[in-house]
Amino acid sequence: MTVYTPGQVAEETGFSLDTLRYYERIGLLEPVERNAAGQRRFSEEDVGWLGMVRCLRDTGMPIAAMLRFAQLVRSGDHTVADRIGVLESHDAAIEAQITLLRERQRAIQRKIQYYRDVQAVAELRETPDPARR
Repeated sequence: MTVYTPGQVAEETGFSLDTLRYYERIGLLEPVERNAAGQRRFSEEDVGWLGMVRCLRDTGMPIAAMLRFAQLVRSGDHTVADRIGVLESHDAAIEAQITLLRERQRAIQRKIQYYRDVQAVAELRETPDPARR
């Protein structure tokens, strides 16, 4: 069984050591095993779970929803339908955010084109007309 130090987990997951401690304290991460000296030792399962937490966090899932999902996962297979519901709800929220971002991106692209047009007109005005020589 592979074990990881907190530093290795931080590097692997991108979470800071403080965040790892916080996630453990609030119950998002189950209590981490400790060696004889009391140092945390993370399992492959812990690292895998933190990968899922990273995905949920990076896609904007609130901590409360992540905690609910974690609770369902730990409660056993009879919660699979509820887990699907949590993830489907989050997926719908992501889709709505993507739609909104695409709309805003189109507005930005229109503004970019407007400024390019303004710039092109200004450059035309600055170019001497060879017929006037």
